[in-house]
Amino acid sequence: MSNIPTPHIAAKEGDFARTVLMPGDPLRAKYIAETFLENAVLVNNVRGVNGYTGTYNGKRVSVMASGMGMPSIGIYSYELFKFYDVENIIRIGTAGALNPELKIRDVVIGMGACTDSNFAAQYQLPGTFAPIASYELLRKAVAVVESMGTVGYKVGNILSSDVFYSDNDLGMTWQKMGVLAVEMEAAGLYMNAARTGKNALAICTISDSMVTGEVTTSEERQSSFNDMVKIALEIA
Repeated sequence: MSNIPTPHIAAKEGDFARTVLMPGDPLRAKYIAETFLENAVLVNNVRGVNGYTGTYNGKRVSVMASGMGMPSIGIYSYELFKFYDVENIIRIGTAGALNPELKIRDVVIGMGACTDSNFAAQYQLPGTFAPIASYELLRKAVAVVESMGTVGYKVGNILSSDVFYSDNDLGMTWQKMGVLAVEMEAAGLYMNAARTGKNALAICTISDSMVTGEVTTSEERQSSFNDMVKIALEIA
């Protein structure tokens, strides 16, 4: 008996490419498909979570939203890895800067993802698991961003938090350990990739700074962060 369609994805077998770009926002997925992909076809719209497959420079690529937080990306990435034969998921999202050298619209490539989540408890490990990116995707992304020459970027540790509105100074506590930025999904994605033997990478654009207080608008976050999209498409 086939496991597809799943409870959350209505696509048929073969509808997704081997590589899926995964923004959080369904409208950003739509923007990417319409702006960057040729012959993009809508393959999923369950609960308004848009998923498309098309081509980029002759390569077959998919893009689908993940929603917000590790429970949401945990569901979608697991189903893509486990049931749709997806090999690579590249998260493209926004993050808040913790490092004072990061500026608005700089790119952070998540080599590792700390977390305050209990996501890893399901694996019943006798210790603390350290979620990391797939080296091959990481290596390619760094090569692409360096070849672009116009994008400010850093590679390192990010924080995937379960909390957006915190009752304490969450980010600054992690800053002292060299964590570059905070977002809400990468650690769950990295753990699902590890568990299924697949590949994952998070490429995030700095949308606001917890150091300077700078912010971007929701409209800018939806459609103006094209550098990270281009990096992800080049390594897809």
